[in-house]
Parts: sequence; structure tokens; C-alpha cells
Amino acid sequence: MGILKGKIAIVTGASRSQGIGSAICLMLAEAGADIFFTHWSNYDENEGVGVEKGYPTVLSNKIKNMGVRCHHMEIDLSKPDAPTNILNHVEETLGVASVLINNATYEKLADFRTLTAEVLDRHYQINNSGTILLSTEFAKRFERAFSGKSGGRIINLVSKGPDPNNLAYIASKGMIIALTEPLSVGLAPIGITVNSVDPGPTDSGWMDKATKESLSRLFPTGNVGKPDDAARLVKFLASDESAWITGQVIKSEGGFVGR
Repeated sequence: MGILKGKIAIVTGASRSQGIGSAICLMLAEAGADIFFTHWSNYDENEGVGVEKGYPTVLSNKIKNMGVRCHHMEIDLSKPDAPTNILNHVEETLGVASVLINNATYEKLADFRTLTAEVLDRHYQINNSGTILLSTEFAKRFERAFSGKSGGRIINLVSKGPDPNNLAYIASKGMIIALTEPLSVGLAPIGITVNSVDPGPTDSGWMDKATKESLSRLFPTGNVGKPDDAARLVKFLASDESAWITGQVIKSEGGFVGR
């Protein structure tokens, strides 16, 4: 029996075969969880690393072939009603979720010369407002459905570092890092743990050959991170085995020495 058998997990931002979100979906499904994932192809196509047309259906079929249930939806997390729409759809198709993986993110390079209010607001809308309000609405529904029980999990994917060309992204992820501990204290009495995972530089489809070679020198193993590396830690944190771990920002970077 998988360690997540009987659990319903939400994973945001699973739209590409090489992405961390997809790796998390597959690893949680392999462990027995039913999966609900979100995707937003408009970002991938226009601002991300490229869209894989039809991939959400491919991923859904892979998950179902593992013997668990799966549903997904296209949604823009910057919309104020996105958290409610996601959770309503989860409950209509699978039931009340007990695991939330905040993986979806918005990133647009900006240094001190190119940073604008519009760029900051876009990062805030998705990486902060969308993520935080989804987390709090998830917690309210968990409390109503599982009163007096434990086993709830919120896991955030975060980042940090000294990159001067990525000011808005790093600032927005910094807010999620700062929120991890106080939110974990607030949700502990209702049976939810809150942790954040920093996977470090991960080859999730954005690295060209030169970037990968350059970054690999900053890892003691000589290899950059892979999506499965992050997914393994997320699977553990989603399981009952991690019940005593909360309020933590865990670096899972393979000894990366670049920051």
C-alpha cells in the first residue's frame, strides 16, 4: 500500500513534462494519492519556456494508469476567484483535499533598471495573493471536513538567492518563506503542517546546454538538480511520516554552493 493511499492532493502548476509540478503529480500518484492539478498554458506559451499542447491530458492519463483518480483544470491564479474555483472543482470531482502543493509560479526577469510596478504586481498576484488565499481557503475547508483530525499538508515551492536580474521573483518567493512559520503555527491546532521546499537550480526545461554546464560546476556531485529530486522530498512531507515537521524551509539543493 502506498504511503499516500486514500489522500487527495492538489498540485498547482503542472503543465510541462519536464516541470517539477509534473514530477510531483506522478510521484504522489505512485504513492497512492488521488491527484488534482492545475495548469495555465497562456503563461507557458507567451512568457514561460513554451507550451506542450495536450500535455495536461497526457499527464492525467499517466496518473490514472497508476490506479488512482485524477482531474485537472486550466486556471489563472491571478484571478481573485481562482482559489474558490479550484477547491470547488476538487470537491465536485474527487472530494475534500488534505494535501496542497503550491508549485505554480510566475517569473519575469527584472533588474533595478527594468523593474516596474506592473511587474511587481503580476508577481504578487500569482506568487503571493493566489498562493496565500488558496492556502487559507484550503485550510478552512480542511477544518470543516476533518474536524479533530490531523494529516493536512501545505507544501510551498520557494526560491531565494543573489540574482540581481530576478528581483520581483525572489522578492515574491521571500514572502512565502516568511509566511511559512506563522502560518504553520496558526494551522497546527487544526491538524495541518506547513513547510516550504527550496529545490535550488533544477533542470525543468529552462536550461540550455551552456547554463547547465556552468551550474553543474557549483554542485559537489557535478550534476544539476532534476524535478524528481524535489518531488521525492515533497512526497515525504505529504506523508504521515512527516507529521512532526512543520514551519520549516528545507533546502534540497544537492549541496549547491552558488549562493
